[in-house]
Parts: sequence; C-alpha cells; structure tokens
Amino acid sequence: MRKLLKPTAYIGAVLLAGIFFSAFGMSSAQIISLVVFSGIIVGVLFYWRMRLAFALAGLSILFVTGVMDLSHFIEFAGLDIIVFLIGMMIVIGFLEERRFFEVLLERIMGFAKGNAVKAVSLLMLMAALSAALVDEVTSILFMMTTAIHLVARLNLSIVPLMMMLVFATNIGSSATVVGNPVGVMIAMKAKLTFMDFIRWATPIAVVGLGLSILLSFAYFKGYIKSMNDAMVNARQQVTEVQENGKTKFDIISVLMFVGTLLGLVLHSHIEYYLKLEKNTMLVGVAMISAAISLLLMKDKARELVERRVDWWTLTFFLIFFSSVGTLKYTGVTTKISNALLEFTGGNQLLMFFLFSVIVGLLSAFMDNVLAVATFIPMVFEIGSAGLNVFPIWWGMLFGATWMGNLTMIGSTANIVAVGMVERQRLGHVSFREWIVPGAVVSLGTFPLALFLLYIQLPFMPS
Repeated sequence: MRKLLKPTAYIGAVLLAGIFFSAFGMSSAQIISLVVFSGIIVGVLFYWRMRLAFALAGLSILFVTGVMDLSHFIEFAGLDIIVFLIGMMIVIGFLEERRFFEVLLERIMGFAKGNAVKAVSLLMLMAALSAALVDEVTSILFMMTTAIHLVARLNLSIVPLMMMLVFATNIGSSATVVGNPVGVMIAMKAKLTFMDFIRWATPIAVVGLGLSILLSFAYFKGYIKSMNDAMVNARQQVTEVQENGKTKFDIISVLMFVGTLLGLVLHSHIEYYLKLEKNTMLVGVAMISAAISLLLMKDKARELVERRVDWWTLTFFLIFFSSVGTLKYTGVTTKISNALLEFTGGNQLLMFFLFSVIVGLLSAFMDNVLAVATFIPMVFEIGSAGLNVFPIWWGMLFGATWMGNLTMIGSTANIVAVGMVERQRLGHVSFREWIVPGAVVSLGTFPLALFLLYIQLPFMPS
C-alpha cells in the first residue's frame, strides 16, 4: 500500500494543478504548459533520482500537443549555459588529474590547524568570494571538488558540507553583477552599473553571508564537531606531509586555474574591446581553457571528457530550461503581471515586497534565471504605470539568489553540486533532507535582505 502512496500523490497533485489553472480562464496552451511544468516539478521533488525521466516526459507532451516547437525548444534550452558547464567540467577534471585540489586542500587544512570551524568558514568564504568574482557555477565546481577531497580524507559525509558551500555560493553570487546570470540580466535591463551593485548589493551580501555561516554552524553543529574530531586526528599526518615537502602545486595546473579565473573575471572587458556580444567570452574562456586542457591530456583526452563531464545533469538542465520557457511563450507571464497590478492597486511598497517574495518562491522551485526572465517584462509594465521600480530590481536579485537555497533545484549551483555527489556515488540528498536546513538559511537571510533594502528606500533613486 505504501508503494502506491507516492504515485497517487503525484497524480493527484498534477490533476489538482490542472483544475486550479483551468479556473482562471486560461487558454489550452497555457494550461498544458502549466500542468507540464507542475508535473516536472512535483516529479523532481518526489523522485529526484528519476528527474530526467520526468523532464523528458514533460517535453514530449509539449511537443505532441504543439505547445512547443523545435525552434523555441532551441531558444529556451539554455545552450550557452550547457556549453559553459561542459567546458568548466573538462577544466575541473584536468585539474583533478594533476592533483591541484589535493594540494589546495592541504593548504586549507594547514591553515585551519585541526579546527573545523576555521576550515568550513574558510571554505564558505572562498565559495562566496569566487562566486562574486566569477560566477556561481564556476565557484561550486571548484569548491565542491575541494570539499569532496576533504571529506574523503576525513571519512565524513559530503552532504552537510555540500549544502553549506551551496548556501555561501548563492549568497555570494548576489554581491556583484558577474556573480549570477540573474545579476547580468537585471543589470542590462535596468541599466545598472558595476558600482551600483557594489553600493546596493555587496554590503547586504556580506551581512547575509555572515548570518548564513552562523545559521549553518548552528544547524550542523553535530557535523562540525565530528569534522573537528577527524581533523584533530589527521592534523599530525598533514603536518608531516607538509614538512616533507610532498605537497607542491604543479605549475601547469596553477597557470590553468589562475588563467581561467582571470579570463572569467575580465570577460566583460574583453568583450568590450573586441566588440563582442554580451557573455560571448564567458563561454569562450571556458571553451579555450577546455581545449588547452584536452591538448595537454593528449591520448587521455577522450577519457577525460567521458569520465569527468556530468552528462546526466547537463541533459536535465537542457530539458528543464526548455520546458519552463514555455510559460513565457504561451503568455502565462502576461496574465500574472496583470493580476499583480490589480491585486496591489499600484501600491509601490506592497509591489516591492510582493515581487521579491514571488520571485524568491519561484526561484526555489524552478531555475532562477527563468524566474527572473519571466518577471522582467512585468517590472517594465509596472514602471510604465508610474511606480519606482528601482527597489524591485534589488528585491528580485536577492529573492532569486538567496531563496534558491530553499530546495535542491533552486539554482544551477544546487543542481550541479547534487549531481557531482550522486555521480561519484558519495551519497543522496532527499527533498526532505535539504529543505529543512535550506529553510533555516533562506528564511533566515532573505527577510534580512528585504529589511536592509526597506530601510534604504528613502535613499534610492527614482
């Protein structure tokens, strides 16, 4: 009987979604796109390990019903993100082959000196900083690889440390315009500069990161204690290895690591001087670094691509992005914006909080890039009605990034991190296991961001 509980609940949830959406006078295409979206989301939450099957099934329904065609499938598939991830996974694999992360780990453990609080704090700070300087995906790829080596040495579970690094990565990604794709989108549409982010986003991100570290340590205190005990036991061994001079960085791996990071940090400047389209070199740097890595691997290049690239996760991304994109294509977003204007009656403060919260909740259960892309046209419609939308842009930014910590699919960084853990068979994270600490951090930090924005409303330009 218990075996039938999940399937029954799944079918019931999808049917209820169909009935609910039908009550709002939507077209058949809009209802189908919403029901398929709901089916994929509920399927992912109930059957995480079979998420690709639900995504493929949803996409096939969209094709068969005519709601999605091939041209729009390609448009919504996020191929730039997929290609970027492939390139970065190849680079990460190359660095792993040359033991770069093992040596980096030795340095971190040497700095921590057997103290887990210092070690985890440093890892979370590094995750947030690298996300702010480069982007969340690159950050989580580098930091998760380091974390995997750490827990393997200490014989601990990777899951709690993975979640703490994801929390820090998502919060850090809101600090600058290059930290997250949603930041780039908002900056371009709202005509915000890099210095605007330094003024309005960075200080809040720093405060949020500090709170997230404290909340993470409070929730995972048992795990931190176990890590501390394991690090104390391993400290003598690490010290002896360092004293014997056996942990030296390979010059080629260092050049590859630093070169890739510099290229990603400076990609916008390169695009400006070469007169290239926005984010062209973001993908280009990943591809160039991947090409160099494969050339250096020589005969082992094919093995590196087959073994190090997480094709399962990438395929899920591609299908999921294209499926969610139909919400905009079918006009669902237009109906939502009209409903919001009618509900708030044009109240600017209420609109600020409502947009921030809705984008935050949507980002927790769908890709944050698509959530923000969905609401950007609505912001312009509200702005044309005479409301000051400057605070709404920042509320959307923090909602999309910080509330992404609530669930496993809240951001690209979350899905990549979980995919790395499952691919290497290091553990499994259930929806229930994630959402409790995710709620502690996201519901603890996001209201703080809204409060800090609220008290600055009088100083914001119109």
